[in-house]
Amino acid sequence: MLNDTIAAIATSVGNSGISIIRVSGTDAVSVVDRIFVNPKMKHILKSMESHTISYGFLLDGNEILDEVMVSYFKGPKSFTCENTVEINCHGGIFVTNKILELVIKAGARIAEPGEFTKRAFLNGRIDLSQAEAVMDLINSESDFSLKASVSQLRGSVYDDIKKIRALIIHEIAYIESALDDPEHYSLDNYSEELNKKIIAINSKIKELIVSNDKGRIISDGIKTSIVGKPNAGKSSLMNSLAGFDRAIVTDIEGTTRDIIEEKINIGGINLVLSDTAGIRKTDDPVEKIGVEKALKNIDDSDLIIFVIDSSKPLDENDLYIFNVINNKKSIILLNKQDLNQVVSSDDIDKYISDSVIVNTSLISNNGIDDLCNIIKDMFNVNDISLSNETIITSLRHKESLINTSVSLENVLESINNCMPEDFLTIDLMNAYISLGNIIGEEVSDDLVNEIFSKFCMGK
Repeated sequence: MLNDTIAAIATSVGNSGISIIRVSGTDAVSVVDRIFVNPKMKHILKSMESHTISYGFLLDGNEILDEVMVSYFKGPKSFTCENTVEINCHGGIFVTNKILELVIKAGARIAEPGEFTKRAFLNGRIDLSQAEAVMDLINSESDFSLKASVSQLRGSVYDDIKKIRALIIHEIAYIESALDDPEHYSLDNYSEELNKKIIAINSKIKELIVSNDKGRIISDGIKTSIVGKPNAGKSSLMNSLAGFDRAIVTDIEGTTRDIIEEKINIGGINLVLSDTAGIRKTDDPVEKIGVEKALKNIDDSDLIIFVIDSSKPLDENDLYIFNVINNKKSIILLNKQDLNQVVSSDDIDKYISDSVIVNTSLISNNGIDDLCNIIKDMFNVNDISLSNETIITSLRHKESLINTSVSLENVLESINNCMPEDFLTIDLMNAYISLGNIIGEEVSDDLVNEIFSKFCMGK
């Protein structure tokens, strides 16, 4: 219910200098006023002006529980559009939880995950795409994902979707008006005009769909699988890129049995590295499982880095890996350049076309900078700009855009087949509804609840 009062710890749970307990709802002021007093031991919260902060104490009965600062935001000029009070207390885990218990005892209830942001959405403070951007902002792990989240939070997706929906609903309204009042609204040559408009609208929709490829890399990073035979230098590569000893490196073949993951940042984009088990034929049942996991990881990756020990001749295991990664975006690392070379670039070209080859000596980190630059070029990292471009980072948004495009293609097909205008409004309305799913204007309660259930408790 939106008329009750909720409370939660809004800061990370752990010892810190300051913790914040957020209280929002109709009775937020009354609830906190029951337990907050100024230095003269007077209850003054109800007389506070909005957007001010006051110093005082929290009382548990007649005992002072903590020395705090309390800020007040009168609705609708607050994040939730409701009366909101924030208690800034000392950041110990015990005292923070005691204060939350005190607030609950005074009349609030524990907020559900994401309920503050959910209320902001339901009260019209933000649209659904902006609400999702709040969580993306919290989870951002790179410069570009942070910028993309801020851009969406400021309404970049909402603005584009709103404009496109306005164009679609205008055509729906015009058709219905012409059918109801043909004396004042003519449909002569209308299909030709509509055809041009729908082509232009669908072109914009497709641009947004394509932007998701870039958006996924921005938000999730480049999923990169490091593969090769045992003892080729895969774990050494992982450690060189990570900047510390993330994986165990020994001269014993088959040391890595399971997938080891680590994130590194190159040029503002995350590289999500997976160091996999050495791929080779083996009778060891545990190693076999590791090899199977490595092969599956290849299928799920955006980039494959194939590490080859260039001091040893290629064998059937290398050839098998070439076959597995063929037609996938990959980089071949000819490692151990400090030793006598028996494998060259010409040898690699015999087995994989258009291969990108980097010579490395991972024992001394030679070639790592070249590798990072090649990855940035492959994924156009240096060309990524968020200043004037709307980037779709959400798979949910992409699916809705695809549904929109399908509906618009149906409209074009109907026009081509000379279908009556009232028939066109069916697919036009479907496109309008699909776009509404993105910003929350055409969305079910179940979907809203599912989205906000993924948020943290105090957000």
